[in-house]
Amino acid sequence: MQGRSTKRQKEMARQQKQREKDAKKAERKTEKDNRPARGPGEEDPDIAGIIPGPQPLPDAFNT
Repeated sequence: MQGRSTKRQKEMARQQKQREKDAKKAERKTEKDNRPARGPGEEDPDIAGIIPGPQPLPDAFNT
């Protein structure tokens, strides 16, 4: 019977994918824990240099 074999392979693949996801999640957590904390008044590197409000048009649109 072929149905059980494919079902078993599918379940094993699902478990493997879940283990990989858990490993990535643990790795991201350790990276986050090891990241140095920002001091008060220090700019967030994710939003550094962003200016609020309308953005200037790219050169291709300035004719």
